[in-house]
Parts: sequence; structure tokens; C-alpha cells
Amino acid sequence: MELVAPSRWACVDFISDIHLQASDGLTFQAWRDYLLHTTADAVFILGDLFEVWVGDDILLSPEGGFEQQCADVLRAASGRMDIYILCGNRDFLMGSALMAACGCTLLPEPCILSFANVRWLLVHGDAQCLDDTDYMQFRAQVRKPEWQRDFLAKPLADRMAIARGIRAQSEARKRSDTVYADVDFQAANDLLDSTHARYLVHGHTHRPAKHRLNVGRERLVLSDWDLSAQPPRAEVLRLRLASVKNTTERFTLERIPPSMAVGPHEN
Repeated sequence: MELVAPSRWACVDFISDIHLQASDGLTFQAWRDYLLHTTADAVFILGDLFEVWVGDDILLSPEGGFEQQCADVLRAASGRMDIYILCGNRDFLMGSALMAACGCTLLPEPCILSFANVRWLLVHGDAQCLDDTDYMQFRAQVRKPEWQRDFLAKPLADRMAIARGIRAQSEARKRSDTVYADVDFQAANDLLDSTHARYLVHGHTHRPAKHRLNVGRERLVLSDWDLSAQPPRAEVLRLRLASVKNTTERFTLERIPPSMAVGPHEN
């Protein structure tokens, strides 16, 4: 899919890996304050907005109070700007009912954004971590329509229990000495070649950085958000149309904390 930025867009924000969960109020508050007050014309959330998503019907359950609160924030924010969301490896079951509830657009992956005469390739990043063979097998399984259909047919309580088990395994892996795979260099270049894009923007790895690829191409990695960590982590990648006419590029890129991405507002 290719999304051509409307002419009214002068500023676009990219964020990812917020991992929203009821037990992390600090991260939720920072995300809410940012989303409700950012000065961007559009926000792209490139996967793992939620720590886990067991199906859109959570919004209709008494167990889904936190998820409904998040949807309310998205609905309020989408009333004044465009919000686009990619599925991540933790919230790949987000669907049309959630998008309708929050007024956002769910993007297919990969997605091309055409902005400032440049093609920006947007992905979550997990599908390009080819050296993580165990995860790639898991991903291939859970992304099959028949697997998702069978999983979503289970009672909500069962799905929530399964999700808790998967999260416990993930947390145990984090506490171990496991070295996580990074995005494969050749896979990134091949993806840019096949889509004729100049920049690859992604999250997933929690390693914010800029990587040089083949000539004239770069990979831009987003930060995760964890306001309970020491030190706290949260970052916005802001893309703007250049205001100086004689610049070599028609855009500027900067990494800023969420608190610097917002306009004046009352707390």
C-alpha cells in the first residue's frame, strides 16, 4: 500500500512499542498526554501499541476497562489529526472493530508513505529479524488466518490466560542473557529495493538509531516507551517539511521526547 501525504500535512510523528498495559500508569499517562496535545498533523504508531491484544471484543467486556480507556484517548486524538497504526508482534490481533471505536486507520505491512517527495517504508520490524528463527516460526504460525480464527473463537477468559502465559515467557527471556536478533541488513536493503523507498522506519528492536544501508538509503529505528524504567525511555521521531527553501532536503528529522512534541496545554 502507498499512502500519499495530503498537502495539509507539514509535520508527521512516528512512535512505536508503547506496550500499553494497566500495570504501567506512567507510560499510559505520557502516551495520553502526548497523543492529546502533539502538534503533529499525523501520527504513525508502528506496532506494539499494546503489550497484548487478545481480540477487539475485549472492548465489550468488563475486563476491558483499560483497553476502552486507551480507545477513548485514540478517539479524542483522531478527532483533530490523522492516526495510522501498524500491528506489532504483541498486538497483531487488532482489527476493524477497534479501529472503528478509536477513529484510526489500520495499515497493511509494509506500507509506503510518500511525504516531502520521499518514499518512507514503514514496518514494525519483527518480520526482518531473520536470525531469530524460533520467533519467525512462531510468527508464521500466528499470522495464519486459520490460527487467528481458531484463537478468536476461544472464550475471552481463555485467550487472556494464554496471553498471560506468553507474556510470562517473554519476561523470563528478558531476564536471561538472551541476545535478541536485529533487523537483517540484506533483508532491509531488499525491502527498500522492491518498494523503491529511501528510508526504512521501524520499531520492535528497542534500539533507537540510524543505520546506513546501501548508497543513499537509511534504516531509522524507533525507541520503545517505558516511563517506569531507570532511566525512563520515550521518544518521538518527528518528520517536518523544511522551512528553509535552499536546503538540500525538503524535510527535517529529529528525535525528541514526547514532552517537546506537544503544544501549550493545561495539565
